[in-house]
Amino acid sequence: MKASYFRYVLDFKQASGTSRGILKQKETWFIKVEHQNKWGIGECGILRGLSCDDRPDFEEKLHWVCKNIELGQDALYIAMKEFPSIQMGIETVFKSFESKDPYQLFPSDFTDSKATLPINGLVWMGDHSFMMRQIEDKLESGFSCIKMKVGAIGFDQELSILKSIRARFSKEEITLRVDANGAFSVSEAPIKLKALSALDIHSIEQPIGAGQTDAMAELCKNTPIPIALDEELIGVFESSQKEMLLEEVKPQYIILKPSFIGGFSGAQEWIDLANDRNIGWWVTSALESNVGLNAISQWTYTLNPKGAQGLGTGRLFSNNIHSPLEVKNGYIGYAKLKEWKTIQ
Repeated sequence: MKASYFRYVLDFKQASGTSRGILKQKETWFIKVEHQNKWGIGECGILRGLSCDDRPDFEEKLHWVCKNIELGQDALYIAMKEFPSIQMGIETVFKSFESKDPYQLFPSDFTDSKATLPINGLVWMGDHSFMMRQIEDKLESGFSCIKMKVGAIGFDQELSILKSIRARFSKEEITLRVDANGAFSVSEAPIKLKALSALDIHSIEQPIGAGQTDAMAELCKNTPIPIALDEELIGVFESSQKEMLLEEVKPQYIILKPSFIGGFSGAQEWIDLANDRNIGWWVTSALESNVGLNAISQWTYTLNPKGAQGLGTGRLFSNNIHSPLEVKNGYIGYAKLKEWKTIQ
């Protein structure tokens, strides 16, 4: 078996804003293995400035993995403990290689085009009119769960946008989620959560910055709306650390981004710990290409998850890899009769 890796830059169709800045491009990396007439591919979905493995030696580690591919999945996975996106690539490339179809990693009704997954419609930050256009587009496209990024244009404006949605649709008709990406200060967070609670908000992701364990625990204890931990999970490698975090903070939900938390194995460990503590969860992609999104979607379906998942990012890019993934009426599915476009 021989292995190689290569870089691929995804271009956003339209610059997308978060509280951490404007995204115009997103680089990703692929590992490919080949042996005789078989091959497999996996994506290492790093996100600059957020992934804990955004390090100067990232490419050096990819090179080492490919050079030592004969060590096998388990040994390579352990060796890349501090590189969760590479762990994801390792798990996926071996699963791809072992599969009858390298793009059907988890055969199910999903890959047979018999079942779909509900997803949220993501609304990126921008000025008021831009965000309203996105919302109208999501509503017209049939989404029943809207997730809006907050923390950049001014809370009063963001609250106004959310009020306009709730004035038209009840919580039974439209589920509203918000994602602060840690943008609120510890002192202002309780006030903003109280204001949001009047709008029947389903949940808020990461209201304050990660690493403020005591403050987050206090917030989760007294919050008027459910809190979901996202960035808080990044860089937590040890099982004991994961347990301690959930025990201390006691969040209502956790967000699972396999590329950020050690692939499917890492995500499954978080799920098991959350289930033991009656903590809810859902799976979210992290701006991977359709290769990574495909693997995550197929895996997510096998979990029989509850509610809308965060798997609707495939259409953000102008040069994404053409795939059978389809988003219709707020659901993602796999049109197996459609073909994949070769990357390299």
